[in-house]
Amino acid sequence: METKQFKAESKRLLDMMINSIYTHREIFLRELLSNASDAIDKIYYKALTDDTLTFNQDSYYIKVTADKDNRLLIITDTGIGMTKEDLENNLGTIAKSGSLAFKKENELKDGYDIIGQFGVGFYSAFMVADEVSVISKALGSDEAFKWESKGADGYTITPCEKDSVGTEITLKIKENSEDENYDEYLEEYRLKSIIKKYSDFIRYPIKMDVTERKLKEGSENDFEEVVEEQTINSMVPIWRKNKKDLTTEDYEHFYSEKRYGFDKPLKHIHISVDGAIRYNAILYIPENIPFDYYTQEYEKGLELYSNGVLIMNKCADLLPDYFSFVKGMVDSEDLSLNISREMLQHDRQLKLIAKNINKKIKSELLSIIKNEREKYEEFFKAFGRQLKYGVYSDYGSHKEELQDLLMFYSSKEKKLVTLDEYVSRMPEDQKYIYYATGESNERIDKLPQTELVADKGYEILYFTDEIDEFAIRMLMSYKEKEFKSVSSGDLGFEADENQDTAAEQQDNKELFDFMKNVLNNKVKDVKVSKRLKTHPVCLSTDGAVSIEMEKILNAMPNSQNVKADKILEINVHHEVFATLKDAFEKDKDKLTLYTNLLYNQALLIEGLPIEDPVEFTNQLCKVMV
Repeated sequence: METKQFKAESKRLLDMMINSIYTHREIFLRELLSNASDAIDKIYYKALTDDTLTFNQDSYYIKVTADKDNRLLIITDTGIGMTKEDLENNLGTIAKSGSLAFKKENELKDGYDIIGQFGVGFYSAFMVADEVSVISKALGSDEAFKWESKGADGYTITPCEKDSVGTEITLKIKENSEDENYDEYLEEYRLKSIIKKYSDFIRYPIKMDVTERKLKEGSENDFEEVVEEQTINSMVPIWRKNKKDLTTEDYEHFYSEKRYGFDKPLKHIHISVDGAIRYNAILYIPENIPFDYYTQEYEKGLELYSNGVLIMNKCADLLPDYFSFVKGMVDSEDLSLNISREMLQHDRQLKLIAKNINKKIKSELLSIIKNEREKYEEFFKAFGRQLKYGVYSDYGSHKEELQDLLMFYSSKEKKLVTLDEYVSRMPEDQKYIYYATGESNERIDKLPQTELVADKGYEILYFTDEIDEFAIRMLMSYKEKEFKSVSSGDLGFEADENQDTAAEQQDNKELFDFMKNVLNNKVKDVKVSKRLKTHPVCLSTDGAVSIEMEKILNAMPNSQNVKADKILEINVHHEVFATLKDAFEKDKDKLTLYTNLLYNQALLIEGLPIEDPVEFTNQLCKVMV
């Protein structure tokens, strides 16, 4: 009996496959089961054009048998089988695919498709087996043949006996090593687990003899172990069922069964597309944020199936980062798979699916805003920050896609509002969308800078997330209305008010120059305030960096000590201003004391640290004496 050698390139590929291509050894079973499913599919295709064949789906199955004593794992199918030439061509040359060639010759019908590339996936068996034998009898043939190999050294093909059409693959499982436990591939529970994980939705029954502990007949507490043949896979995935036949409970059960989360999903999206690219998807918007969502351990992505076979647990390419909270799966018949089935080619089909999914998620979120407002507000409290990061990231390239999904707390409504709702109720004379920043809504409520804008009757959006102002600076405007901070140097009010302020600034120029010199470059300027109504003092900014940005940037690791260009604003209509003027005329030392106190007060209002707390308390004592 002559041992035939693999071609040189096939031998190198086999070595590579056994040692490195597959990340997880358990994948071998998925590949062999996929090939078995393909073999049954081929009979189905032939029955479509051959009147002498009838395809009764109940007659076809796959059987997995473990023989622990002899370390054998056997996968049997009732598929089309292989001739001697098929064994030679498909298994003698790695990556020459009988399934792929068959697929090209036959038109797809009724949702049946050829998944595998037999000559590639088959060789993953050598990751767990020292020897592999394949006994096969082809449909319409009276002969059966046995293919045997111990790996890269070569293979033999010999005649043998087999009663029925189909293929039987026997793996001689390797002995355990220091690094690998191969015994697990002979354990009943482990095999069931792998089948459920990867091959649960293969359309033919995958059977196993399963040991069950049952009560003996006629006994009350005497148990015995009974071996029963069971179908391990569910066969019909939920996403291929008619949406009309499914209930909310069905979707929630699937969410729980797949361990997408421990909560109940806020919303599910069931997609069935049968166009240029065919795919089914079930997506979930979670109710609660995962505990590890903002850690490096969190992996975004959807489960990806090819014709019911799990290809990737987390396909990150199907979701943009700003929708990384979405859970679920996609099953397509049109994806191009490379040699390992674990690494997906970045092909046109995948990008089309991702684009469509992105649109569906956004559309669903907009629908929730419109029809289930309270539900959306709960969602936004959990995941709104991620949407804001999406606006800011990638230089704002996604801002127009996300702007209608944003919400901020409103000074008027006392609840979350959308930008569209804000703009729709703006008075005609209002030029800007005004916002204020702070650590909490309660803190912002008390900010002196909000007084004039609120007095005008204008609505203010409260920014309490660190990302808020950065995102809005990237957004720049909404529906042609620019954003304006209540702490901005120019609030955009009427010219006559600006003229009055300019006159008061000129009248008190010497006083303000003195105060500016006292503060010694801590502020860019000291000015008359046109925004304060009841408070004596506040800080505003002039430039790209706001006070809130200064706090955030300086709290980061390796901060560069960023400083906002601060302006100390004085309310000239407050009684404190009269005290300042009097001190300027009579007691410059006292004015120096007052200036430092007012500046430190302004810092405290903004939540900024006082440079010298001890000096500040000494200054307070001087005022009290």
